[in-house]
Amino acid sequence: MKETQAISRFKRFLQVEKGLSPNSIYSYTYDLKKFSEYLTSQNKDILAATQEDVQQFLKFEKTKKKNSTRTLARSLAAIRQFYNFLSDTEVNIDNPTTKIESPHIEKTLPDFLTIKEVDKLFSSISEEDPYELRDKTIFELLYSSGLRISEAVDLEIDEIDFENSFLSIIGKGDKERIVPVNEEAKRLLLKYLRDSRQDILGTRESEFLFVSKKGSKLNRKSVWRLLKNYVVRTKIAKNITPHTLRHSFATHLIENGADLRSVQELLGHMDISTTQVYTHLAKEKLQKIHKQYHPKG
Repeated sequence: MKETQAISRFKRFLQVEKGLSPNSIYSYTYDLKKFSEYLTSQNKDILAATQEDVQQFLKFEKTKKKNSTRTLARSLAAIRQFYNFLSDTEVNIDNPTTKIESPHIEKTLPDFLTIKEVDKLFSSISEEDPYELRDKTIFELLYSSGLRISEAVDLEIDEIDFENSFLSIIGKGDKERIVPVNEEAKRLLLKYLRDSRQDILGTRESEFLFVSKKGSKLNRKSVWRLLKNYVVRTKIAKNITPHTLRHSFATHLIENGADLRSVQELLGHMDISTTQVYTHLAKEKLQKIHKQYHPKG
């Protein structure tokens, strides 16, 4: 079995057997490609890699490429999954990652916007320009419904229930969840569909809600770039990405008393431990308030 065949089979396994999203499959294969290219530079084959080869690759990524511990852990997870697959399907393949421990990742609190900063961002975006109206609508869904950027760009028109104010979202692992739409998001959606979307599409047609000037589905990278441009207008000194709006959604819910299970459901988290990070954000804010206002703070 050749290297390219092995990776293709693994990719197929992730898609069909594991049911992973295209983004997750891309991440796995991207990390494998890096590992494969490193081995090629050492005149070695991925099908005959040893524990030392994997360790030297991780060392190279850390010292030469300056990759973070989180990136190294993700790369190791992809390599481990690949060899687990091979060892289950090929008699003469051993998993060289068996005795390699994953790098310890320090839990970092996700960055988020204050309510004042959210208002400042949205007030900087015009509703008169068709493209800015589109952008404002997608940002509103990221913030008010807590969507992942991939979920927002994949959203189709018939997945919006205007009568009951809900979205049907296909999230990670192709799992469906129902997400409420607030009045502001509903207003922007209706205005975008009425005044903007057809102007952008022209004579073309698309089932996707958010479309580009070429008539195709708006992609994740474009949304990331557009948001950066709007942030420049506001002069907010934070590294804001589309995911920051989702983090802000969860943080503001927790700060205002929402229970963890409900937030988990709204975010589409499989494990509640993923959602618990937002309780730390709320505690951090309380500590700052106590320190600032208590006479013995």
